Amino acid sequence: MLVRVRLFAQLRERAGAPVLELDLPEGARVADALAAVGDLAEGLPLVMAINREYADADATLHPADELALVPPVSGGAATLHWRITDEPLSLDALAARVADPRAGAVVTFSGTTRDVEHLDYEAYAEMAEAELERIVRAVAAEHDLCAAAAEHRTGRVALGEASVIVAASAPHRPAAFLAARALIDQIKAQLPVWKREEGEWVEGAVPKPRS
Repeated sequence: MLVRVRLFAQLRERAGAPVLELDLPEGARVADALAAVGDLAEGLPLVMAINREYADADATLHPADELALVPPVSGGAATLHWRITDEPLSLDALAARVADPRAGAVVTFSGTTRDVEHLDYEAYAEMAEAELERIVRAVAAEHDLCAAAAEHRTGRVALGEASVIVAASAPHRPAAFLAARALIDQIKAQLPVWKREEGEWVEGAVPKPRS
């Protein structure tokens, strides 16, 4: 069967045409079409769209389908940062990390010691680092952020100093506000970090296993 595949960007320039015709056997799948484009796709990871929806490699093709080969898109990946540290935290430095020319809004949050001379934090550091990475990545993807960052301090944190800081940047303010709130809420609920206040461990929430 003969199928017509639309081409864009680098693929269109390589082919010298906006459409490529492929002669494939009946019942051919996306994987067969990708294999058939040969040198045209060299060095480019591709995905095929069928009728304007991204399709997996096992999807079956039909002559009447609108097909397109999609090279990597130019939306730009979010800039991400996370850190567990015993050093003082800087909200200004974190805000600078999420600065992005695409961003129309930057929202930050700082959780600071109050009412007491100090708080002491202990972390399961290796797990906390990995869990903080997961949280930052998930929130950035969910809210389509330009950038996201979070840091949590361990050890002794004096009155007025920050124990946890987050920052989110997005094209518009609703996403930035929601993302900053999601970052701190998930950190407080899931990060394996414990706080001792005036000699007593502060009771908190039991983290939920991911399904």
